[in-house]
Amino acid sequence: MKKELNILAISGSLRNQSSNTLLMHAIIKLAPPNLKFDVYNGLNDLPHFNPDLDVQEGPESVQNLRAQLKHSDGVLICTPEYGNGVPGALKNALDWIVSSGEWLNKPTVAIAASPSPMGGDKAHASLLLTLNMINARVLHEASLTIPHITLKMNKQGVIIDSETQHALQNSLISLGDACN
Repeated sequence: MKKELNILAISGSLRNQSSNTLLMHAIIKLAPPNLKFDVYNGLNDLPHFNPDLDVQEGPESVQNLRAQLKHSDGVLICTPEYGNGVPGALKNALDWIVSSGEWLNKPTVAIAASPSPMGGDKAHASLLLTLNMINARVLHEASLTIPHITLKMNKQGVIIDSETQHALQNSLISLGDACN
């Protein structure tokens, strides 16, 4: 039996019914039984990053994010693309981690999905730059951009495209292997 691994799942969108939040939950349902997910729901609670506030332990919402990261074996991020980049709320969360180190060498899968034919490629590229800056161990072979997400997942959040489902299952296997 494989070791149980704790994975922190983060959606880069604040919308409850966003494609990326639905996708994150769909991915969790595809996971092997040894991957246990903790969904981060505090993105909207984080103050704007300000180094003057990042003293001692920082604000309570930041402490919560850092604690969840610290206790996770790996991270899954699903993000939309806003204005050719990472949504501001997700970038803000990442900025709070730059100096604290909880993400250091943590296996991370980054997925960008979009209804556009580009699949959120600019947000994905921007996200990878920031993750590399904070020394996350990005699993490039498992990280994906998913174009036309609205054709590959229904409104109930069920992945209806077998190729996408297979790619996501392989990403989860890679994440689990990297966390062991």
